[in-house]
Amino acid sequence: MPAPQDRSPSPTLLVIEDDDTIGRHLDTGLRAHGYATTWCRTGNGGLAAADATPVDIVLLDLGLPDADGIDIARELRSRHPDLLLVILTARSEEIDVIAGLDAGADDYLVKPFALSVLLARLRAHLRRLPPGHDDQEAAHRVGPLVVDTRARTCLLGSEEVTLRPKEFDLLTVLARHAGTAVSREDLMAQVWDENWFGPTKTLDVTLASLRRRLAQAAAQAVPPTDPPSISTLRGFGYRLETAYPVREA
Repeated sequence: MPAPQDRSPSPTLLVIEDDDTIGRHLDTGLRAHGYATTWCRTGNGGLAAADATPVDIVLLDLGLPDADGIDIARELRSRHPDLLLVILTARSEEIDVIAGLDAGADDYLVKPFALSVLLARLRAHLRRLPPGHDDQEAAHRVGPLVVDTRARTCLLGSEEVTLRPKEFDLLTVLARHAGTAVSREDLMAQVWDENWFGPTKTLDVTLASLRRRLAQAAAQAVPPTDPPSISTLRGFGYRLETAYPVREA
């Protein structure tokens, strides 16, 4: 049986890395595995490249010569909420990982790393939906919340909720099992990858961001609605509640 290809259909990838050795290695290696790659050596150059041409994935170094990589991550996420953003850096302290994920990164890989590990991470992230996903399960409704997995849209009352890819995937799993407790292990396996070995705080950071976005959308809906309640089950996982309070007219 032939080996699986390390690619999604024509993924476009932007590398923002000022180190010549690492940049060339990434550019050459990723192109060899089917990625259409652009390499920029500065943060502002990377922002301009992402604005100029549609990009599926950004690999971002934090130690850039012209800007703080965390600021670049925030700006990329603000301008392009749907792209896959992976931070590549030598900063390995837990506080740095949390800062990167809070800034909008979907993943955080500490240098030095093997190209094969990076490719495996990208494959995992690009698997948007679980195998065998059925059209009958395409729309999940919980009160005023509608999660449409075919269109990858989320509505809360009248308001569309803008979610990052992993936030959407996490909400999809919770909505699919609404009213049921879902363990941390199951969420990590379904949303990130069954072989994920990164920090488990990734789940907590993503969940906290998801709650904030849902609350913001609920407040902006016309008429205002209540955000769905995602309960924390200490020592186990999370549950998307199905009961909604009734608002007075």
